Amino acid sequence: MNFNHAPDRLSFLQRNGIRDVECIFADISGYPRGKLMPAQRFAAGDELRIAQAIPMQAITGEYSYHPVFPDADPDVQLRPDYTTLKIVPWSAVPRALAIHDCVELVPERAGELCEFAARSVLKNVVARYAARGWKPVVAPEIEFYLTAPGDDPNQPLRAPLTRGGGAEVGQSAFSLNLSHEHAAFWTEFLAALDALGIQSDTWIHEMGLSQFEINLLHGDPLAVADQAFLFKYAAKEIALKHKLNAVFLAKPIAGQPGSSMHLHQSIVDADGRNIFTDAAGNETQFFRQFIAGLQTATPDLMLIFAPHVNSYRRLVTGLQAPVNMQWGYDNRTLGLRVPGSTPAARRVENRIAGSDANPYLAIAASLAAGLWGIENALDATEPLVGNAYHHAHALPRTMLAALELMESSATAKALLGERFVTAFTSVKILEHDHFLSEISPWERRYLVPQA
Repeated sequence: MNFNHAPDRLSFLQRNGIRDVECIFADISGYPRGKLMPAQRFAAGDELRIAQAIPMQAITGEYSYHPVFPDADPDVQLRPDYTTLKIVPWSAVPRALAIHDCVELVPERAGELCEFAARSVLKNVVARYAARGWKPVVAPEIEFYLTAPGDDPNQPLRAPLTRGGGAEVGQSAFSLNLSHEHAAFWTEFLAALDALGIQSDTWIHEMGLSQFEINLLHGDPLAVADQAFLFKYAAKEIALKHKLNAVFLAKPIAGQPGSSMHLHQSIVDADGRNIFTDAAGNETQFFRQFIAGLQTATPDLMLIFAPHVNSYRRLVTGLQAPVNMQWGYDNRTLGLRVPGSTPAARRVENRIAGSDANPYLAIAASLAAGLWGIENALDATEPLVGNAYHHAHALPRTMLAALELMESSATAKALLGERFVTAFTSVKILEHDHFLSEISPWERRYLVPQA
C-alpha cells in the first residue's frame, strides 16, 4: 500500500482501529521523542511542529544554551516518512507509529533538514554518495543485556534468574539452553520485529551473563538506521512487559563484556556492483582508501561512537573490544575487521561503536569517514596479523578526551557539518559536567578512609 496517499493512510488506520499515531524521531542519544497525533489528522497530512531544541535534548533532560541554538527556540516541522508507518506491536490499545524528519521553518533555512536532527545528518552523508552514483550498504550487529528489574541506581544491575531458579554462569556464552530463557519475551519481541519490518538475521546468547546479539540484514543506510532505532525502542518496551529491562549501556555490569554495535559496510555502484571488488575479484583502491578514511577520521569522531562516560569502560583489552584503528582479515582484536566473504560481499566491519551509540549518527560518521578516505585518496596501513592489543591504545580513553578532540576537529566539522558538531559537543559538555556533580560509590569506598 502506498501511504503517500491520504485515502490509503486513512483506510489502513481505520481498518486497524487506530486512534492515535506516534510521530517520533530520534534525538542525539537515539531516544524516541515526538508527539501523539489523532489518526484522522495524521491521515489527512496535517502539519505538526515541535521545538527545534528537542532533537538536541541532553540525556539529563536539560538543554544547552550555546549561541548556535537560536534564543527564540523556533519550531521545526515534523515531516512523516510514510514508508515507516507501522502498527505499534506492544501498545495496550491500537496505535501506530511513523518516523519523522525535522524540517526547518525559519525563513533563512525554510524547507531544509534541521542540522541538529540525527536522521538529517545521515541523510546528508548518504546524499554525498548518491552524488557519485554510489549507494552504501550497511548491516549492524546489536548487543544488549536483559537484566532483572531494579529501581535503585545505586545498586548494580543483575542478570535475571533462570528457569531453574539460579543465576547464569560462565558457560552460558553461545548456549542454546540459555536461549530458551525468557521465552515469552523472545516470542513477543521477535514477532514485534516482524510487525515493524525490522529485517533480522541470526540471534545468539553472547559472552556476557544474559547478554544477547541480533544481526540486522544489510540494506539501505537510512532504512537500516530506522530499523535499529525501532529495534531498541521495541526491546525496551517489550522487556518491561515481561518484568525485565533491555539495557543498551555499553558496559552495564562490571566484570562482564561490553555491548557493541558493529557496522558492516560496503558500497555498490549504479549497476549494483561492489566497488570494493574489481572484475577479477580482487580488492580495489577504493577498498583500502575507505579503510584509510576510517583509520584517520575515527578518533576525531569517537564521541559519536562512544557518546557517554560509561562508553569508555567497554574499550579495554581482552574482551573483543577495540583499542586502536588497526585493520586486518577476520581478526576480532581489531577496530576494523574484514570478514571472510566472497568477492561480491567484500566489506569492512567497524567495531568501534557501542550499543549505546545513536544508530543514525554512528552509521553517518562511519560512512562519512570512509568516503573521506576515498575522496582524499588516503593510504591505509598494512593489514595487521596478530593481536591488536599488543599495539598502542590509539583511541580517546575518556569522554572528555573525545569531546575535546571532536570540538576542535576541522575533520569532524567537514564530515558532519560545523553547526551539528558545535551543537553536539555543547550538549555533551553539559552532560559531562552533570556527571562530575555526582559522587560515586568508588570515591566513598576508597577516598573517605584516607581523608
